[in-house]
Amino acid sequence: MKTLSKCILLLCFSAGSITAALAQDHIYSQFFNAPLYLNPSLTGQFEGDIRMNMVYRNQWTGLNGTLSYINASADLNIPRFGGGVGLQFNRSSEGTAFLVKNNIAATYSYSVGADDFVLSFGIQAGFTSRQIDWNKLVFSDQIDNRLGYIPGSISSAQPPDQAHRFYFDPAAGINLVYRNFMAGTAMYHINQPDESFSGAQAKLPRRLTGYASYRIALTQNYTYGADEASYLIPSVVYYKQGNVSSMSAGMQFKHKGLNSGLWYRTAGEGGPDAIVVSLIFDIFTGRENGEKLRLGVSHDATTSKINYTNTNGTTEASVGYQKYFPNSSNYNKFNGLRCYDFY
Repeated sequence: MKTLSKCILLLCFSAGSITAALAQDHIYSQFFNAPLYLNPSLTGQFEGDIRMNMVYRNQWTGLNGTLSYINASADLNIPRFGGGVGLQFNRSSEGTAFLVKNNIAATYSYSVGADDFVLSFGIQAGFTSRQIDWNKLVFSDQIDNRLGYIPGSISSAQPPDQAHRFYFDPAAGINLVYRNFMAGTAMYHINQPDESFSGAQAKLPRRLTGYASYRIALTQNYTYGADEASYLIPSVVYYKQGNVSSMSAGMQFKHKGLNSGLWYRTAGEGGPDAIVVSLIFDIFTGRENGEKLRLGVSHDATTSKINYTNTNGTTEASVGYQKYFPNSSNYNKFNGLRCYDFY
């Protein structure tokens, strides 16, 4: 009976996904490990010449279907111009892979500022491919009231006019670092592309992202050095897309190569609220050239009506790498804190 309940839960999610539900973007709990997905103005904003990141999200692992998401990015810091260029790839697979979305986008940022602040502007231009496998969908006339899904049954539901969509997808953002404070905002899907398979217009709503962080030093930098000091970093992240909104609020504790975090995320009325725990390890493999390997893991424990017993929560894993190139000048156009000091 429990397995049947999970199947029904997934089917309900899948049915809604075909319309408005899947018109919403997924959200990463480790938003700080997917910087270009959070804001294109964060492109090139790191301590090094090259940076690579990847985050994998496996959502609601207790369900019998698939809800998985990947973000992979690489960007270059061009310090003499105060900005950077980058490339990112996003893939989502939802509902036993019946709906797959692939996106590739180029990003560019430029910064202005002084020793106590840096203001960065970013733009993104990408293309998205969205396709559906109609044969993997399950409809009400394929479900028995007592036994559940009937294997081999064929639905009388009419397939859509097309099973593939391809569209242009731009974004833009801005980020400010002022002393120990950072805030930023970004807008994705600026042109509201049409995602409909049926021919009836179904525009993808714009996604608005806003965030703020404050870094509180627990030790004196002149005693320990920036990489060995301890910090508390409270943060809040807000997302809004169409009539759906979500907010995450929490705090990170950062000490040397260890970064641990505790968050609470709310998704509005009826949304999947969750408590999020994260653990990040920074392995400094070559301090002279700024080489650093980052490994992260986080888990979302669902606290809303879609409870943890049914979903088993959501797990994310991330890996990151950055370094300076040989013979790099390690030059920074602006002194003071940068956005990478907040995660």
